Amino acid sequence: MVKDWMRGAFGALLAGFAMSAATAQVPELPEAEEEVLQLPVPDAPAQDSAPASGPIDRADLESWLDGFMPYALAQGDLAGAVVTVVADGEILLSKGYGYADLETRAPVDPDATLFRPGSVSKLVTWTAVMQLVDEGLVDLDADINTYLDFEVDAIDGPVTMRHILHHTPGWGEAVRGLIMDDQDKLPSLSQYVRENVPPAMYPAGEVPAYSNYGTALAGYVVERVSGMAFDDYLDQRIFAPLGMERSTLRQPLPEHLEELMSSGYLRASDGDARPFEIVSAAPAGSMSSTGNDMGRLMIAYLNNGEGLLSPETAELMYTSEDRKLPSLNSMVLGFYQQNRNGHRIIGHGGDTTLFHSNLHLYLDEGVGLYISMNSTGRGGATGRIRQALFEQFTDRYFPVELEELPTLETAEEHGRMLVGQYLVSRRPSGNFLASSWLLSPASVTMNADNELSLSILNDTAGAPMRFREVEPFVWQQVGGVERLSARIGEDGRVEMFSAAFFSPFMVFMPAEWWRNGALLMPFVGIAAGALLLTFLFWPVRAIVRWRFGKRFELSGREAMTHRLVPLGALATLIHVGGWVWLITHMMSDFTRLDGRMDGMIVLLQFLSVLPLAALAIMAWNTFVVWTGRASWFAKLWSLVLLASMLVMLWFLTIAGFFNFGTSF
Repeated sequence: MVKDWMRGAFGALLAGFAMSAATAQVPELPEAEEEVLQLPVPDAPAQDSAPASGPIDRADLESWLDGFMPYALAQGDLAGAVVTVVADGEILLSKGYGYADLETRAPVDPDATLFRPGSVSKLVTWTAVMQLVDEGLVDLDADINTYLDFEVDAIDGPVTMRHILHHTPGWGEAVRGLIMDDQDKLPSLSQYVRENVPPAMYPAGEVPAYSNYGTALAGYVVERVSGMAFDDYLDQRIFAPLGMERSTLRQPLPEHLEELMSSGYLRASDGDARPFEIVSAAPAGSMSSTGNDMGRLMIAYLNNGEGLLSPETAELMYTSEDRKLPSLNSMVLGFYQQNRNGHRIIGHGGDTTLFHSNLHLYLDEGVGLYISMNSTGRGGATGRIRQALFEQFTDRYFPVELEELPTLETAEEHGRMLVGQYLVSRRPSGNFLASSWLLSPASVTMNADNELSLSILNDTAGAPMRFREVEPFVWQQVGGVERLSARIGEDGRVEMFSAAFFSPFMVFMPAEWWRNGALLMPFVGIAAGALLLTFLFWPVRAIVRWRFGKRFELSGREAMTHRLVPLGALATLIHVGGWVWLITHMMSDFTRLDGRMDGMIVLLQFLSVLPLAALAIMAWNTFVVWTGRASWFAKLWSLVLLASMLVMLWFLTIAGFFNFGTSF
């Protein structure tokens, strides 16, 4: 399970819709460490409960879920959830747990209560795209600009629809206005895709980097190619054929669905229902649906796209792999591979601020599993519950005996090559949110047994996963099925690596020394401390002179620098503190990403002159002190202050705080 890093700073924001994921699942500010959510471990199914036909006995399934879900909701501080399981072309079990509304104590009804699946909505958008592919109206390998009335940029070749479905268009993260609470600010789909084009960071097709914008753009292509409004297309071509009468991507909700919508909560214990979330990149995550409707969607997918796609196009959608690393899961067309226990599984995760969901399709067994929860909870609860449900469901009904592979003799050598700090491929670029990966770097460490650990990857109990090398540059989880894999360049260095949990949509790339957060941030802490002490001791020295009647002996330029240095230190700390406050304020409520903070952003960018002026002051102070009659301590401290300002400017530059503009 992903550690709370993915929920910290930008991590929770990334999780915005799976957004996630973990998944990342991205990403309010990091919470204080809370007790780890302990989930029940199921007993093995009774031997006499095996069904006459099909892989799962309904009575056993319901008994297990009734033991798992109520406890998990209570421990995670969650209001309610819905779980739907389909098998053999029908809904085997669909059941609500907890409450859809805490004030009225309305229970969750799997047939009537609407939840927000978040990025699971993307599957509907991808299905619409594949319908147009099926009809010969969209070519997966054509330049995406062919279908647009404006142009998007790429590096080293055009972006194609296949790249977008594989999350390899090469774009950085764009989150401005992604979730809002004012429906009057909701842009049209055309307006959104024109005004929020993200920067190109990688050559198209080369690096997996999850893109909400890419899905929104695909929805716009559906609109342009079909000649229908996107929501009308979904209603007529997807929801109506499947009988999904209580599903929509429309915002706000149609009037006949409003009363069916579950309330959303940060925590059940506070009982405070939050407003309906508006997702500006609607094709990427605005869906509202019931558990039973999601069951109908899973059945259609498992029946070779029946009612939606031709069997050939459905097979193409499920099998067109884009594997960047050996022995790990890959993206197919819009779905993540989630293979486990030797079974072919595809699916998707989804998160808004309040709702958290997962969908899994066991292709060869004809089984589907869906869960959605209406609260964020505490201690990363929703991520742990979803992962535990998937793992325990798979191990219960599709078990496998783990093969004990020997650890390779190269474990120490290859492990040391992987140890270090990494940048996540899915990250912002060219704006102040670039600071997120400085504050929360991903790191690989190795223990005395030559086992690797990834700082952001924990198991469902919250313990760090340990991996041992079982194939060249492939590591197997100790006592589990998760895997790590690395790609090594011709120079013998790591180019990228990932874990099977992340690999379909995100990889990790070595951080250059000059933007390595683990190296830089300790220096930033020391530099900030030196500047703070310089400012604090300025009035202290004045008070001491007054108390003992000592005269201020400096004059001329020495007196001037004595007064300017603490002011320069204070100005720098205020500038950095302002950015910290801004990001904290924005990440505590994602609806503040809708542009309401633009004035503060512009002000802080204008105030970038303060640390630059402070650097000039510290340089002048160093010259004055070293050419004057100052003590050796004063000369040494002048160098400390000059070095501190250089470190702060290094940080401000790498963090994106010197970049002007309000795109982020």
